[in-house]
Amino acid sequence: MTDRKSIENRYDFTILFDVKDGNPNGDPDSSNMPRVDIETGNGLVTDVCIKRKIRDYVQTAMGEQTPWRIYIQNRRTLNRLDSEALEAEHIDARPEDKDFAKEIKSLKKDDPTLDLRLRDYMCSQFFDIRTFGAVMTTFVKGSLSCGQVRGPVQLGFARSIDPVSVQEISLTRIAVTTEADAADKNNTMGNKFIIPYGLYRMNGYISAKLAQNVTGFCDEDLDMLWQAILNMFEFDRSAARGNMAVRKLYVFKHSSALGDAPSWKLFDSINVHKRDGADVARNFSDYEVQVNREAIPDSVSVSEMVDHTL
Repeated sequence: MTDRKSIENRYDFTILFDVKDGNPNGDPDSSNMPRVDIETGNGLVTDVCIKRKIRDYVQTAMGEQTPWRIYIQNRRTLNRLDSEALEAEHIDARPEDKDFAKEIKSLKKDDPTLDLRLRDYMCSQFFDIRTFGAVMTTFVKGSLSCGQVRGPVQLGFARSIDPVSVQEISLTRIAVTTEADAADKNNTMGNKFIIPYGLYRMNGYISAKLAQNVTGFCDEDLDMLWQAILNMFEFDRSAARGNMAVRKLYVFKHSSALGDAPSWKLFDSINVHKRDGADVARNFSDYEVQVNREAIPDSVSVSEMVDHTL
């Protein structure tokens, strides 16, 4: 696909991030309240939320230059980006054409490598396709298997270490929209939901085999991923999200593409708990993080990434 060499080792990683006086990931089906496990009270942050922040950081840092472009963008027409691959392969069919699917099927019969070439072009252009994969509707419509690309980097949900306390804060609004409102209203009421403090843990996985066989995710992409994770909240500030920060990033590097230990065993080696005397956590310093290195096989290296450059 490119002259950049795909990663050769499997990785697993754990992110610890916190929020103070903010809403890390509102649920639109619950009045944008912070997501909470209704049985345990632990806070939740979706993988989609974190992937969005990683994408936004890469786009902010690298702009539109290849190979760091971002495929999934706000209000960016995906058909237009998909058409770039068709043009690069000198295919005249256009997604908006009525007979697009028939034309693509006919071309595929004559050219069995069409799928791979379109996939490779998209992967070579877009960082988030190489990393997370993508569903490219244009190619799905044409019955091309490259329309669904499975990425080597996968994330689980983030879950808070302890149950979180969701609080509703009432607000007043003195601005008015119309002259009638100015005559009749002194102010209006609103609200926002916050978590006073929550420390969240998210686990992630990187498959070297998917990188090698599908997207071409390489060492340069891996470095960019770590950089994006460590800085993903630095350019995503808002009053609603309060103060959010990545506190720890632990990276497990296996000695081979298939790996040397199950992910759960590596994740279990990281223990996060409140310090003695910290009944109610309000800062990261109220927690203690311990890594049981004896539980980690010698063939797996573990690195703690905390220092980083913006």
